[in-house]
Amino acid sequence: MMNNVKPTWRDNLKALLYLLPMLIIIGIFNLYPIIKSFVMSFYTDYNFFTNKVNALGWDNFKFLWEDQNFHDAVWHTLVFVVGVVPIEVALSLVIASLLYRIKFLAGFFRTVYFLPFVTSIVAISMVWRWIYNKDAGLLNYLLGFIGIQPIDWLNDPHYAMAGLVILAIWKGLGFNILLFLVGLSNVDQHLYDAATIDGANGWERFKNITLPMISPMTFLVTVNAVIGSFKVFDEIFSLFGGQPGPGNSAMTVVYYLYRMFYEQNRYGIAAASGVILFIMILVVTMLQTWWSRRHVHY
Repeated sequence: MMNNVKPTWRDNLKALLYLLPMLIIIGIFNLYPIIKSFVMSFYTDYNFFTNKVNALGWDNFKFLWEDQNFHDAVWHTLVFVVGVVPIEVALSLVIASLLYRIKFLAGFFRTVYFLPFVTSIVAISMVWRWIYNKDAGLLNYLLGFIGIQPIDWLNDPHYAMAGLVILAIWKGLGFNILLFLVGLSNVDQHLYDAATIDGANGWERFKNITLPMISPMTFLVTVNAVIGSFKVFDEIFSLFGGQPGPGNSAMTVVYYLYRMFYEQNRYGIAAASGVILFIMILVVTMLQTWWSRRHVHY
């Protein structure tokens, strides 16, 4: 009977008061910057120090439409997302499936895979700068065993993006593996037992039971990976020593925004590029949500 009682205005007010501190924090540090950035994207003549706006218009978006550097940044961002997300999600699922079957030292292996996620990106980049070193790097040393000549990963525009993708995949594996392990632990073991009795082999059990049952977790991991890949910046800044790769070969939209805002003080253009990035992420996320309604089994 108590479940059918409608809350009174006093109950709603009390709940609002409990939520008010968090709502204030979200409003100040999340909503206000988003709204301010959107408004700033229309500032065509703006004095940052006096906070005085002298003119408004669409010139910032027109500039981005004609700027080849921004076009390259968008293209590099899309290449990075396409290069990272599928491999990262698939590899995380495979490793999680193997770790789920391991009982001996399971906690140790999970900790090892999770360490890159909690390690400073600066420290990680220092290690990978050594791995990618052309003359003394570990990666080129290993590639030499199969007859591949040393590659200048950090200074050759043709390989800089590939090096960045490898680093990003390696760094993001740990968190995704833990999420998949949670999803795998929630699959009913009786389904596997019934399938085994019916004669299903390992691949058939994985395809017809595991994949459908963990599809909500796969969707979550994919969405997080896509959003994180669109916003990549720290890895680029640290790996290439504060530069967007050799010949701007690793310039992404976020790095373009950083350069416009902090290096060139073109705040309106930086805000406009942020708005376009927001629209890109929104469109991709909406497409993923539409796809999930057809293929995700809740």
